[in-house]
Amino acid sequence: MKEKDVRALFLEYFAGKGHKVYDSMPLVPDDPTLLFTNAGMVQFKDIFTGRIPIPSPNIATSAQTCIRAGGKHNDLENVGYTARHHTLFEMLGNFSFGAYFKKEAIAYAWEFVTEVLGFDKSVLYVTIHESDEEAFELWSKHIDTARIKRMGNKDNFWQMGDVGPCGPCSEIFVDQGAEFFNGPEDYFGGDGDRFLEIWNLVFMQFERDKEGNLKPLPKPSIDTGMGLERVVALLEGKHSNFDSSLFMPLIAKVEEITRQTYIYESGASFRVIADHARSVAFLLAQGVNFDKEGRGYVLRRILRRAIRHGYLLGLREPFVYQVVGCVCENMGAHYRYLLEKQQVVMQQCKAEELRFFETIENGMNLFNKELEKLKDEKPNQLFSGEVAFKLYDTYGFPLDLTQDMLRENGFGVDVDSFEICMKAQKEQAKANWKGSGDSVKEGDFKLLLSEFGVNEFVGYEKTEAQSRILALLDANLQRVESIKKDEMGFILLDRTPFYPESGGPVGDKGVLMHNNDKIAEILDTKKYFGLNISQVKAV
Repeated sequence: MKEKDVRALFLEYFAGKGHKVYDSMPLVPDDPTLLFTNAGMVQFKDIFTGRIPIPSPNIATSAQTCIRAGGKHNDLENVGYTARHHTLFEMLGNFSFGAYFKKEAIAYAWEFVTEVLGFDKSVLYVTIHESDEEAFELWSKHIDTARIKRMGNKDNFWQMGDVGPCGPCSEIFVDQGAEFFNGPEDYFGGDGDRFLEIWNLVFMQFERDKEGNLKPLPKPSIDTGMGLERVVALLEGKHSNFDSSLFMPLIAKVEEITRQTYIYESGASFRVIADHARSVAFLLAQGVNFDKEGRGYVLRRILRRAIRHGYLLGLREPFVYQVVGCVCENMGAHYRYLLEKQQVVMQQCKAEELRFFETIENGMNLFNKELEKLKDEKPNQLFSGEVAFKLYDTYGFPLDLTQDMLRENGFGVDVDSFEICMKAQKEQAKANWKGSGDSVKEGDFKLLLSEFGVNEFVGYEKTEAQSRILALLDANLQRVESIKKDEMGFILLDRTPFYPESGGPVGDKGVLMHNNDKIAEILDTKKYFGLNISQVKAV
């Protein structure tokens, strides 16, 4: 049973029960508390908290793409080395906003798992909160009570935050078999992999106040989440998500590119590339651009981690873009925008790969040289923070990538020294800007004013604008024809969305793009003699 069938069956099942089918919300949520959409309930969060009215119908279902590769939920370092961790995954869910509660949620889940998906009832197990007698009674109508396990708050109580909606939850597990998993933790309730959770049913029935008291909600709600990748693997008889039909076509593409055969035991690099290509495809297709900060930084970090694993497989030129193209083709039937933007996404990916491949060889040489020195020293030493910063600043290695490479060798980074170097660079950049601005004479700008007039500010209406470069200036505010890569300078645009610092808020930052390629970072913006000038660093 393939991935598209499971997704379709889930949505069709709940649509048949009267649920409204919602499209997957963007991976970049309209929520300042989240870096990425990381769960199926995110798009319904404001309904659960009462910020917006309950919709009609008041029951919903969705297949939600999620990213967990930054912020609080960060699985990046585990991806490729475990059977279940992914940077991008899909969460199937059904939701009730005060319509039905435990009885219906449990009945729906049991019917879907056993009758629609066809799981043998003898391999299914359930957990409930230790105090939830109602859930125990309801489950006992469907499953032998010997296969219902009571768990504490750590495992079976969900809350949105320290205060607000919360409640007990119930999880459905599949026994993968003692013949495959027979370690000391492979018992129901243990930390082994034999019993695999596939679906979590959250019974949102309380509101926690600042004192920690639980008050029953007037309209208890339901929030569930089923991992698509896990279910597909189980239905296909696979013990790793990466062996399923979701990932093997991508791994086969890596085999084709590298001309090497994938072997699971030694194939972590294949799995990393396959997983990361999915995230790169979706993030680029949804408008996230490579950057040194925020979501763009996470995107760059994911891609460069994939490139580094390709480097380990002997690749020395762009290749991830080809796997990204395969993602678009395989998942484009449901997510149409992947096919619509396939060529642009592949071009963006290839351009970013080219930039990293220009420096990766020298960066790896520096890394390996420092690593050998570290191995010769006393145990428990840290990798130089200064060298880690040079890898970041000069060769484009995100700190996380350096940490990832060191983790494989049993070492860590002197993060404090790295942060000192980072702070020093920012202060120097700020000093360069301030010094050049303070020392400038009015006459230096009169020439620009007489030649171009005051440039147009459009930032009140938009955050992006198509602009023409009127003038480039070096770090000393002297007119130049170009600014070389990694050099600082200043730019005058004919129309700009960047708000200048002029006694009020700090100046805007951003990026300068040309033909979908980032050519410079906007580090700061100020106003001099009526001209809106931005400080830039060429990339």
